[in-house]
Amino acid sequence: MKQSVVLIVDDEPDILELLALTLERMDILCHPAKNLTDAKCLLKKHTFNLCLTDMRLPDGNGIDLVKHIQKYFSDLPVAVITAHGSMVSAVEALKAGAFDFVSKPVDLQVLRNLVQTALKLSLVPAEKTVAVGEKPTLELLGASAVIQSTRSMIDKLARSQAPVYISGESGSGKELAARLIHEKSARRDFSFVPVNCGAIPQELMESEFFGHKKGSFTGAVSDKEGLFQAASGGTLFLDEVADLPLQMQVKLLRAIQEKAVRPVGEQKEQAVDVRILCATHKNLSKLVEDDCFRQDLFYRINVIELHMPSLRERPEDIQLLVDYFLTRLAEAVNEVPPVLSEKALAALKSYIFPGNVRELENILERAMTLSEGEKIELEDLQLPEFEAIVSDHHSDKAEQKIATGNLDSMVYSVEKETIIKALEQARYNKTAAARILGISFGALRYRLKKLDLA
Repeated sequence: MKQSVVLIVDDEPDILELLALTLERMDILCHPAKNLTDAKCLLKKHTFNLCLTDMRLPDGNGIDLVKHIQKYFSDLPVAVITAHGSMVSAVEALKAGAFDFVSKPVDLQVLRNLVQTALKLSLVPAEKTVAVGEKPTLELLGASAVIQSTRSMIDKLARSQAPVYISGESGSGKELAARLIHEKSARRDFSFVPVNCGAIPQELMESEFFGHKKGSFTGAVSDKEGLFQAASGGTLFLDEVADLPLQMQVKLLRAIQEKAVRPVGEQKEQAVDVRILCATHKNLSKLVEDDCFRQDLFYRINVIELHMPSLRERPEDIQLLVDYFLTRLAEAVNEVPPVLSEKALAALKSYIFPGNVRELENILERAMTLSEGEKIELEDLQLPEFEAIVSDHHSDKAEQKIATGNLDSMVYSVEKETIIKALEQARYNKTAAARILGISFGALRYRLKKLDLA
């Protein structure tokens, strides 16, 4: 295998020597530079697999070099060495396109982890997303301009270690985006660990995230690794991060900044090599304004924001998604994929999809079960906007109402009464009520808000 080559940029001889010695022990060839000018000259003469640069240089700073490399050597990962505790500089470097950062005094194990990850990335061309002979297991479907832009952004984010905040409505594909970033990254051979922050009891959060030692509290009968340790070398995806209590937000911030965790009952911190991806359907900026989410944590996890578009933003993708889901659902039961009637397809294209792509899949799965023959009709979809009208057409009384009454008022009344009955039947368990109604939880939540029942 060809020897890796790294450019080291620092005006302090002791730091240059320490970095060079550490990398040479990893069988890596180093080219040192004392300033920005020398670094640019070396970049023209040699091909590098990684650049490590100090933030403060005699003739500029590390971010200037990051921007230069982004412009002229975009495939080259560059990591910045920052002063201890200087998170503002670190975040600024990441926003400029730095692969990652390491703080002074340099922790050699953290440095080695960073270098190993960066070198894996440098061996993969920018346009290549999977290993030779490997088939991608995930795909963000769609041909619309907005989804093509999203795919391009995911590819770019996969070549960085910067924390990413994935925003978007429920069902828009935030976890899929996180998995794609992981699978296309240099961390793909390690674990992708997703966790729903709202599903962990508050009293167990510290133990779940950081692990615990045997006997550290009642019930701790053995040592247990936390989510950070389980994701070591890989990616930790914090879904619904807005649901974290403030006390846990403080500890999460420290773990991200120090790249280390301390298990409950342990005296020493343990270094962890984990990339953090976060998501929530809530407005995190508004929560910061309301003092419900720490501003410093928001600043740290929101280095780069990836917005997942709603299905309403890309209606031209509905036909493609319908064909995909119907084919997949039919293959699962060894059947021929059904087709949608013109009215059914038109209804889907005009539906607002509060539950987005996930709701579309649920609607089609239900419709396949209800349909007779090889065609899915409008009534098989059971869309909230059409369901009350379709069912009421079967009674003379309803026909009279449609002819003489206010249609919007009637639909509103029937829909509200139906949802209230479902809630009562489910003893106001919204998840169970959504199941009774045959809609997604997101769709029910949308209807409750629209009908002033929330």
